[in-house]
Amino acid sequence: MFWTNLLAARTQMGVSFVFHIIFSVLGVGLPVLLCISEGLALFRKDAHMMMLARQWTRAFAILFAIGAVSGTIVEFEISLVWPIFAGKAGAIIGLPFATEGFAFFMEGIFLGLYLYGWGRLSPKAHWLCSFPIVLSGSSSAWFITSANSWMNSPTGFQMVNGKVTNIDPFAAILNPSTPFETVHMILACYVATGLGAAAIYAFGMLRGKRDDYHRRGLLIGLALGGIAIPLQIACGDLNARSLEDTQPAKYAAMEGVMQSGNGLPLYIGGIPDPNTKQTRYAIIIPQGESLLSHFTINSHTTGFDAFPPADRPDPVRVHLAFDAMVGCGFFIFFISALFWFLYLKRKGRIPENKWLLRGVIVAGVCGFLAVELGWITTEEGRQPWIVYNIMRVGSAVTPNPLMTISLIVFSCIYILLGVTLVAFLILIARRREAQRSWSELIVKDTVKAEPIK
Repeated sequence: MFWTNLLAARTQMGVSFVFHIIFSVLGVGLPVLLCISEGLALFRKDAHMMMLARQWTRAFAILFAIGAVSGTIVEFEISLVWPIFAGKAGAIIGLPFATEGFAFFMEGIFLGLYLYGWGRLSPKAHWLCSFPIVLSGSSSAWFITSANSWMNSPTGFQMVNGKVTNIDPFAAILNPSTPFETVHMILACYVATGLGAAAIYAFGMLRGKRDDYHRRGLLIGLALGGIAIPLQIACGDLNARSLEDTQPAKYAAMEGVMQSGNGLPLYIGGIPDPNTKQTRYAIIIPQGESLLSHFTINSHTTGFDAFPPADRPDPVRVHLAFDAMVGCGFFIFFISALFWFLYLKRKGRIPENKWLLRGVIVAGVCGFLAVELGWITTEEGRQPWIVYNIMRVGSAVTPNPLMTISLIVFSCIYILLGVTLVAFLILIARRREAQRSWSELIVKDTVKAEPIK
């Protein structure tokens, strides 16, 4: 039977993560945007910046609420769908889940102060409340990603007669993959959120809304994304090269290296074929993989053929997802670099070329697409293991025969959450208080909206 219990379970988790990761990314990135915009508003006495902060605050409040529901469902699913994994791994990686919960509650407390502090706290005190929100949001992402990192390079325990002993939770949370994956994920949140926000205002500008409000929104979004994207590319390179030691089968699939050898080429695109030990239809750069990974042109690389067939991931999915993610990242870098080059060349005048604005919109989509593709690369590349070289996915799934029904129910829940989110965000966009004076936006202070070129 094609539709197995395992396939239904993996599909359910895949659907859950596709939805939840969007909420998570925005939940980490939006606090940075509202913190920057409110800080600039106070420093420059700029009403348009404060209107951006208020607008992003409303959006973040909704995302926080829906993300909390989505995250609770995901954690519930881990025990429901993967009870064997939860039973054995819970004692090892329980610490990052517990600390993530603590960070989440801290975020909720300061978000409450931030939301209800408008007009009640002093302007500076209100702005300072955004800093714990930024810190706790990024901390949540760090702790959860460290748990996933442990699944890729498990440490901090010993297996004796099939039982987990000698647990060191700090060694588990600080496993070899943690430094790379956590930083890579947090930077991805900043890139996707920054470019996503910029895309919204670029779309508005294409429709003729070329006022100061939209220009400032475009500028702040591209500032966050433009700063984060080169750091993200550098971190991603370190992350990919570390996989050659920690997860060599995943690395071979990502690079499309089907056969071990020295001085291997770099395959861009193409279809990896383990049977013929070739990557067909790819753009081939001679000795490129050897040079990028080892900085020499004749180094040795372990290929896909070095691993038993039962221990190999699907190279087509992993390679194409990885290459598409990298392509999205470099497109974002190109658009951001072009925008800032033209901005500086025009001495602080925002470029309003239609094709550039369309490129910003595409880059905004690519930011979130790259996040999804990155998680596909991470999870598919670890197959067939749920804990690398320790526990297989097929051994961790629930024996419950009703997984198909569970898949349908949870898919409907996430569709409902997604529709609700979109409906509320559209409602917020239509209720923008563009005509309110600064004295209405914040008590006991008066500022003016300085024009932007």
